[in-house]
Amino acid sequence: MGIIGTIFIGLIVGLLARFLKPGDDSMGWIMTILLGIAGSLLATYGGQALGIYQAGQAAGFFGALVGAIILLVIYGFIKKR
Repeated sequence: MGIIGTIFIGLIVGLLARFLKPGDDSMGWIMTILLGIAGSLLATYGGQALGIYQAGQAAGFFGALVGAIILLVIYGFIKKR
């Protein structure tokens, strides 16, 4: 997947993570994209390393979403300090 595809998937995952996590998340588009990309990378390599799923499976998208939500929660804790 190219860089444009990665950014687009990161945007979608980041927006879904912000939508699913309750509370106020005052961050811009760039942080949303970075959060989604980081969640995707974290879940993709983590899930494949643990043998939970293989590359290209739909579980990878859901894993990326969970990873982005976890990063969003951590970001919220860090930002409050």
